[in-house]
Amino acid sequence: MKRGGFPVMMQKIQRFGGAMYTPAILFAFSGIVVGLGTLFTTEAIFGEMATAGHLWFDCWNVLLQGGWTLFNQMPLLFCVALPISLANKQNARCCMEALAIYLTFNYFVSTILGQWGPVFGVDYSVEAGSGTGLATIASIKTLDMGIMGALIISGIATMLHNKFFDTELPEWLGVFSGSVFIYMIGFFVMVPVALIACLVWPHVQAAISAFQGFILSAGTFGVGVFAFFERVLIPTGLHHFIYTPFYYDNAAVNGGIFAAWANILPQLAADPSIALKDAAPWAAYTCPGWTKVFGSLGVAIAFYMTAKPERKQRVKALLIPVTLTAMLCGITEPLDFTFLFIAPGLFVVHCVLGALGCMAQNLLGVVGIFDGGIISMLSWDWLPLWAAHGLQYAISILVGLCFTALWVVVFRFLIVKFDFKTPGREDDDVEVELKSKADYKQKQGGAAAGKSVAQSKDDERLVLAENILDLLGGTDNIIDVTNCATRLRVNVKDKSVVAPEASFKAIGTHGLVVQGQSIQVIIGLTVPQVREKFESLLKFESLL
Repeated sequence: MKRGGFPVMMQKIQRFGGAMYTPAILFAFSGIVVGLGTLFTTEAIFGEMATAGHLWFDCWNVLLQGGWTLFNQMPLLFCVALPISLANKQNARCCMEALAIYLTFNYFVSTILGQWGPVFGVDYSVEAGSGTGLATIASIKTLDMGIMGALIISGIATMLHNKFFDTELPEWLGVFSGSVFIYMIGFFVMVPVALIACLVWPHVQAAISAFQGFILSAGTFGVGVFAFFERVLIPTGLHHFIYTPFYYDNAAVNGGIFAAWANILPQLAADPSIALKDAAPWAAYTCPGWTKVFGSLGVAIAFYMTAKPERKQRVKALLIPVTLTAMLCGITEPLDFTFLFIAPGLFVVHCVLGALGCMAQNLLGVVGIFDGGIISMLSWDWLPLWAAHGLQYAISILVGLCFTALWVVVFRFLIVKFDFKTPGREDDDVEVELKSKADYKQKQGGAAAGKSVAQSKDDERLVLAENILDLLGGTDNIIDVTNCATRLRVNVKDKSVVAPEASFKAIGTHGLVVQGQSIQVIIGLTVPQVREKFESLLKFESLL
């Protein structure tokens, strides 16, 4: 591989991983709807009201079935959503092209298997369903490739779009330009791709099944390994690849853990004698939420305790919102990035403690949807199942708080022992608080003298986007831009002109990650709005 090839490859992998978050984030709301709908239609809790035919049940059942929408149509959702982050131009058109090409692919597969199924070792005559290797997608009986198939085909469609969308055809063929041209190319590309899928995917399904057995056989240790890598890969942005096949695809259980857990919830709620771990051992792998809730609290307390006395109030103001975000919503990047690059060893210890905490919960037999924060845990676990399994949950919370204390003790010891410059312990010439654009411009020499400070949230985001663009070297230095949950991901032409991390923190971001020409600006949960402003600035300046 030529020099520089690996960083470029990593940039593409990270961008793809971030793109997968775009559809996955919708499950936060759908999960709440399914959780509440399941709770309010559980006869063991609401008695006669929760029986079919009762107005209470019927009304909630409407919402519950609507909540299943995304889970039932995951391949289509991921197919349409991927180009939002990966298309370099005309993202909306690319979404349409990807959907059309994906449907065409499935019709090709369906026809090939319908005619020559035995040649590929596939019994196409069986009814599509879990364990058959077949699935129904948009009323098409096809190979069960889960979201992986959707992502592969959508990725091919997006690549064709980026390469050929601007192709100029002769005037008399103008009707076939743009999206039509992309679909034409995609149509013929899908023929060999469908054939390859029929040849290869049945073997992939067998390998996935073997891998599932291996992971499940690893027991509690396997849970710890999963939890460790899901956390430690956050700096690379590759943690999406760890959890996505388990949560939304068939790596651990057919249909994904989320869908399978929602299916089993009524049974668990109705029978207190059912052991959670025995009924759903595959649900052990949505455990990282224990780290997000109890680990984040311990980290924040340790940071506050070890901060210099004169900076404790400032540190508290910084830590409270990011810690609440981590604990309530399960979004930990704003907190993680306050110390990840300052003290990477401390972050590894954080991941190890998280893995141990998840293993402890597994030993207690506590499994379920614990991938997010408290809101997710309430809707998926505690509210619908507390009446039947409340004692076990209460014990698990106490164990979690014990681990919070362990985090505090370990972190406090390491921070003091190695003098890590965690928030509030920086050198005297470094400030903790975030500064506005006006402060930053004044520090840089008053370049924006006379400019009023933005009052509305919309204006504040535009100001932030403008500052970020300046610090990244301006429009001419930008190759492309995407985002994940909390990070603005930008590929630049020349990383040497990118300002240092301190400058980015001075304008209000949480930090900076530099990996070759791939720059990640840590913003927080408002990153989609900031990206929109950032892209509008790119388009505006390109016209000047």
